[in-house]
Amino acid sequence: MSTQFFEFFVAARYLRAKRKQAVISVITVISIIGVAAGAMALVIGLAINNGFRNTLQRSLLGATAHVMLLEKESSEGISNWTELVPPLRKIPHVVNASPVLYGTVLLAGPLGGGQAGGAEMKGIPVDAPPEMLLHLKQGSFEDLKNTSGLPGIILGASLARNTGMLLHSVVNIIPPQAPLTPFGPHLTRFQFRVVGIFESGFYEVDALWAFTALESAQQVFSVKNVVNTIELRLDDIYQAPQVAESAEKIAGGKLAAKTWMEQFHQILGALNTEKVVTAITIGLIQLVAALNILITLIMMVMEKNRDIAVLMSMGAKRQQIRKIFMLQGVLIGAVGTVIGLAAGYTLSFLANQYHWLPLNQEVYSVGYVPFSPRWQDGIWIAAAAIFVSFIATLYPARNATRIAPVEALRYE
Repeated sequence: MSTQFFEFFVAARYLRAKRKQAVISVITVISIIGVAAGAMALVIGLAINNGFRNTLQRSLLGATAHVMLLEKESSEGISNWTELVPPLRKIPHVVNASPVLYGTVLLAGPLGGGQAGGAEMKGIPVDAPPEMLLHLKQGSFEDLKNTSGLPGIILGASLARNTGMLLHSVVNIIPPQAPLTPFGPHLTRFQFRVVGIFESGFYEVDALWAFTALESAQQVFSVKNVVNTIELRLDDIYQAPQVAESAEKIAGGKLAAKTWMEQFHQILGALNTEKVVTAITIGLIQLVAALNILITLIMMVMEKNRDIAVLMSMGAKRQQIRKIFMLQGVLIGAVGTVIGLAAGYTLSFLANQYHWLPLNQEVYSVGYVPFSPRWQDGIWIAAAAIFVSFIATLYPARNATRIAPVEALRYE
């Protein structure tokens, strides 16, 4: 029997053996449950954090862009966008560069029918639609390209529901700029037909956004061949800072590049802080489990006093005795970690698949708590749990090596 196998065999035998003091067995089981609970809670907590982060990124970036070129000072719009788009598309990692026109409008039904509501209208090139509009809840994006009849518009699901707009219904778009007349502002109405309804899963996007062709948006906002933003979409969203720097050099000093990280830094910062707080708070469970392991091993050393003396008298070295009790703590941590990880990943998958935790979408922007567990988190959770369990073994293992065989066997 090799030395390593001997130490592991004795450690495993001590954990399985029936003891005179049942309380040690109970504390051992509690220690395993504590380690499992800590690992499971960390997996679930981080899965929720990652789920919200991924959902927000997917929904928000589906409606906006990874890098945006905006005017620094003037509000006249970008008139030379046709010259800027080709070189911008040649920047590494840029998949597409699209000129767009944003603006706030009032959306109402014909002849006062339905409810009026504010919306953010976005004019986009029909040959380069956002990925979100390729899979509509109702309708088809191809209908937006139809130039016969009324121009088309695609509404968010919540916006359509709140204003009572249905697919193929006629919508009045009232721009904010109203020319003054002797009788007051003259409201100009533009009629559109609803050709599609999208649902991103993010309430702020679904309740505010409306998409139409770039030419139609330019008519509504009374501008000619002018845009106010050039959006860049990338093949790697984390290359946005480098792409933004290159885009600013091409655009010159009048335009500024803004990345998605800068645009949503408050939300992303809050999620990062929540992730750290979650790890620290739930990590306290692992410390409680480590304390239980410490108590278990101390009591086990006291109970196995005679066994330790016999082993040492038969030639076992003090280093081997130390490793036996260290292996016991590591085994408790490993078993608890495996159980915790299995339970955490299983519950996260089921909760996300069947939407176990519904939310008020108008309050939380998403309809249910999303779970997105990552295998990378499981690695460091397992390493941390086993490391904490190992640290808890050092003191009792050291005490075990201090037992004098002669003193322990004197009265046997």
